[in-house]
Amino acid sequence: MFPLTLAAVAGTMLMTGASLHAANTDSRIDSSATTSYCFKTYLKDDSIKVDSKDGIVTLTGTVAEASHKSLAENTVASLPGVKSVDNQLVVSGEQPAEHSDTWIKMKVQTALLFHRNVSATATTVYVKDGVVTLKGEATSMAQKELTTEYALDIDNVKGVHNDMTIATTPVTPGATTGDKIDDASITAQVKSSLFSHRSTSALHTGVTTTDGVVTVTGIAKNEAEKSLVTKLASDINGVASVINNMTVAVPVASN
Repeated sequence: MFPLTLAAVAGTMLMTGASLHAANTDSRIDSSATTSYCFKTYLKDDSIKVDSKDGIVTLTGTVAEASHKSLAENTVASLPGVKSVDNQLVVSGEQPAEHSDTWIKMKVQTALLFHRNVSATATTVYVKDGVVTLKGEATSMAQKELTTEYALDIDNVKGVHNDMTIATTPVTPGATTGDKIDDASITAQVKSSLFSHRSTSALHTGVTTTDGVVTVTGIAKNEAEKSLVTKLASDINGVASVINNMTVAVPVASN
């Protein structure tokens, strides 16, 4: 009888320990999500509740844009211990029709937001009949040209007129390679960026980040496409370096 009692006590202790560990993990997930760079920067004005139960996270509340909904999910899904995400977030307010000028404007602004070598805050975006006009001040000609390049790579953009001026005095840049941004937020930004750009939106890429080093996997149609993924990912806030393990698809021989 005594050995059976000991076994029961040991079993109870194991179950209690496991439950405590699960509870601690869930608490850490909830805290890590709400204190992440993405939540504190891009999603700070949204009303998002994060509830983790045994690593299964449920997101509830409202966000201002559809891109915020996916950004929140990508951030949480990249946290250690998360098994799955049930995204129940609701986009509040009237949303622009897909491919409309307002929709294109939002897409361009989102694309510029995650890249450290351009400035979303210093760039004003106008769209008329699919043609984008950029105004504001760039820190250099290189930044101005890169802003044009990123805007032109948004779906349904027919052309870009860049009327930005070049600053006559040096401007302090925003986030740089040395800035400390959590890995989950870096992964979410890379995924959102690749999805927002026309040249990479259809690619099925896997993205993971460890100590700021981003590893990308998947299949690219050619070397140029693979190089573009590296370029876009390298320009994301907080990225220290990029390891591109994508494979290049073998061309199908024509008969």
